[in-house]
Amino acid sequence: MSVNRCVHLFSRLQRHLNTRTSRITAGGCRVTSGSSLLVQQYPTGSAVFCRGNGSSPKPPDTSLFVPISLKTDDLDDGSVGAELTQPLDKNELLKVLNRFYKRKEMQKLAADQGLDARLFHQAFISFRKYVLEMVSLPADLHIILNDIIFGAGHIDDIYPYFMRHAKQIFPMLDCMDDLRKISDLRVPANWYPEARAIHRKVIFHAGPTNSGKTYHAIQRYLAAKSGVYCGPLKLLAHEIFEKSNSANVPCDLVTGEERTFVDPEGRAAGHVACTIEMCNVTTPFEVAVIDEIQMIKDPSRGWAWTRALLGLCAEEIHVCGEPAAVDFIRELMYTTGEEVEVHTYERLTPLSILDNAVESLDNLSPGDCIVCFSKNDIYSLSRQIEAKGLECAVIYGSLPPGTKLSQAKKFNDPDDPCKILVATDAIGMGLNLSIKRIIFNSLVKPNINEKGEKHMETISTSQALQIAGRAGRFSSKFKEGEVTTMNRDDLPVLKEVLSQSVDPIQTAGLHPTADHIEMFAYHLPDSSLSNLIDIFVSLSQVDGLYFVCNIDDFKFLADMIQHIPLNLRSRYVFCTAPINKRQPFVCTSFLKFARQFSRDEPLTFSWVCRHIGWPPTPPKNIKDLVHLEAVHDVLDLYLWLSYRFMDMFPDTASVRESQRTLDDVIQQGVQNITRLIRSSDPNFTDPLQTQRNALDQTRNFQVAARNILPTKSRGLRGSKERIDSTLTNRLVRDGLLTPDLLRQLQREWSQTQKQQVGQGSPSAEQINKNDRRKKKK
Repeated sequence: MSVNRCVHLFSRLQRHLNTRTSRITAGGCRVTSGSSLLVQQYPTGSAVFCRGNGSSPKPPDTSLFVPISLKTDDLDDGSVGAELTQPLDKNELLKVLNRFYKRKEMQKLAADQGLDARLFHQAFISFRKYVLEMVSLPADLHIILNDIIFGAGHIDDIYPYFMRHAKQIFPMLDCMDDLRKISDLRVPANWYPEARAIHRKVIFHAGPTNSGKTYHAIQRYLAAKSGVYCGPLKLLAHEIFEKSNSANVPCDLVTGEERTFVDPEGRAAGHVACTIEMCNVTTPFEVAVIDEIQMIKDPSRGWAWTRALLGLCAEEIHVCGEPAAVDFIRELMYTTGEEVEVHTYERLTPLSILDNAVESLDNLSPGDCIVCFSKNDIYSLSRQIEAKGLECAVIYGSLPPGTKLSQAKKFNDPDDPCKILVATDAIGMGLNLSIKRIIFNSLVKPNINEKGEKHMETISTSQALQIAGRAGRFSSKFKEGEVTTMNRDDLPVLKEVLSQSVDPIQTAGLHPTADHIEMFAYHLPDSSLSNLIDIFVSLSQVDGLYFVCNIDDFKFLADMIQHIPLNLRSRYVFCTAPINKRQPFVCTSFLKFARQFSRDEPLTFSWVCRHIGWPPTPPKNIKDLVHLEAVHDVLDLYLWLSYRFMDMFPDTASVRESQRTLDDVIQQGVQNITRLIRSSDPNFTDPLQTQRNALDQTRNFQVAARNILPTKSRGLRGSKERIDSTLTNRLVRDGLLTPDLLRQLQREWSQTQKQQVGQGSPSAEQINKNDRRKKKK
C-alpha cells in the first residue's frame, strides 16, 4: 500500500474517531491532552507553537472580552435533525446541559483553549440559551443531543459544539497569537524606518528654567537650511514662528487647529514650528528641536515625545529639558545605536527662597505673581486684591491663547498700572513674564490617579522648580528671582520640596496607532472601539523603557459616539480630538459634530452658529465667562477636525474669524473679572464694608458656636475645633468657603477673642453657668 493511500485512510479514520478520546478537535485547533503545547493551524498551512507556561506572554485580561450576540434565525437545513430523530425534550435537554457544565474535565479542556472560569461560564450561558431557544438546531448537534438524552451518547460529545459556539461569541480565542503580535510594542524604534535609515546626531541641552538651553538650540535651528521645532504648547510654537520670520528665516506654523504658510501660494517653507503631536516624521530636515523632553514621561501625552525622538528624520536632533532626563535619553538612544552629546547650562539669574511668607495681601509688591491651583482661588484672590485698590492680571489654563497673551502683555507693560499677576501653573510654560517674586498660594494640587479618581497631593520638585523658575527671567527687568509662600506653614514644605533632587525619568510613553487598531478590528470586527483599545492594552507587551499612556480620555469619547455609525478610521480620529471632557457643552458639541458627520452632511458656519448661539454677548457673571470659554473650545474643535476632514468642515476661515471676535469678548470679561464675581454672588457686598462689619460677623459666629457646644466642660476652643472639623470642612468641600477666607475668618476670630479677654468679657465657662441658671428658672 502506498504512503499516500495510508495518509488518506488515516485522515478518514481520524474524522470518525469518537470525541471522548484523548485528542479533541474543535474550532481549527488541536489540543493534546496532558500537554501544554498548542498548535494553531493557519490558512497558509504553517503552524505557530507556543507553550502555556515558562516563557509564555502574560495572560489576557478576560474581563475585557465582551461576548458577541448571535442571531437565532432558523438554519437552511430546516428541521432535518428532528426529522431524522425526534423533537428534543426541553426539560431533559436542560438536565444534560447542566451535567456538561459541572464536568471538571470539560472545564480543564476549555481552559487549555483559552476559556478560563469566567469565560467558560459566559460561554455556557450563551450556549444553553442558544440550544434551548433555537427553533431548529443544526442536524449534527440535534442528533448528538438526542443520543445523549436516550443514553446512546456520552455527555462529553457536546464539547466540540460548545467550543465552536464559544469561539463564535469570543472570536479573539481563535486569533490570540495574531493579536499578541499586533500589540507587541517592545521595539518602537522599528516603527520609523526612515529615521533608522540615516545616522542622526543627538544633542541634549540640559539645564533648569531660565538657563538659555532652548535659546542655544533655536540658534542652531535658525542657522540650518531646514528645521522643525516641536513644542508642548501652541503659544511656544507661535513664539518660534514669529521669532523665525522676524529673523528673516521663512517659517510655517502647524498646530492641531491652525496651518499658516508664509508663502502666498501655500508652498512649504524650509522651517516649521509645530506642536509636538503634529510633527512630521517622514519629512527630512537638517535640524530638529524637541522642547521640554522631560514630558516624555507624561501619562497622557508622553507618546508624542517618544514618537518625535525616535521618528524625526533630521541630521541633528536637539532636545531641551531637565538634567533628570539625560541618563534616560542616553539609554533610549542606545537602542537605536545613536550617541548623545550633552551640553549643560546653569541658571542665568539667581533665584532665592525667602525666609518669610507673605501672609497678607497687604504685603504684595509690584512684580508679584500668586500661583493657585484652582480657578476658585483665582476668583477669590483677584477680588480681594482689587478690593485693596490694586489691579491684577489673571491667567489660567482654560483661557484662549489670545487672552493669555493679552493678560501677559498687560502685566509686563511698565506703563500699565497692573503690577500683580494671579495665575495657575499654566505660567510654567509658553509665556514670557516679568516676574520678580513667585508666591505659592498653596502647595497642594488636584490630580487624577490611575483609577480616574480626583485626589489632592503636594506638587513635585519638578513642578515647583518649573513654576519658581519663572521669577527673575533673564530678559525681564528683574535680575534676581524670589520665591515664597502665602502661608507661613507652607514655607518649610516649599523649602524641602525645592531642596530635593528631581526624580530621574525611567520610562517613555507609547500609544496604539490607527494602524494597530485597524489590524485588531480585522480580527474582531464586531467589537466596539473602546473594547478594542482595552484588549490591545491588556495584550500589549512593552520593553522596560516604555509604558502605554493613559487611554481614559480616548475611551470616554469612543463610548460617547459608539452608537453613531462611523467607519473605524474616522471614529479613531474623532476620539483623538483634544477636548475638555469636564465641559458638558463641549462634549455635547462633539456628539453633534459626530452625528452630523455620520449623515455625510457638511458642518457649515451657519450650522455651527445655530448650535453655539452666535453672536456672543458680553459676560454678565462668571457663569457666562465659563460658557464663552467653552464656546471657544468648540470652535477649536471645529478647526481641529477641519484639517482632518476638509470636505466636511469647509468654513475654516469664517470660524477662525469668529474665534478672534470671541477672544476679544473673553478678554473684556477677564479684565472685568471682579465685577463678574460680584454679579455671580447675590450676597456679595462691598469689600470695604465687609471689612468694617467683620468684627460684628465674628461675634455672631461665636454666639452660634456656643449654642452648639456638645458638653459642659468644653470651652470656646473646643467649639472652634468642632466647627473646624465639621462645618468648615463641609463648606470648603462644597465650594462655599475657600481656604483663604477660612484663614481670614480664623485670624479675625482670634483677634476678637483677645479683645474680649482684654476687656474683661465673661469666659465660656461663665457663659455656660449663666445658661444653666436660666434653664433652671
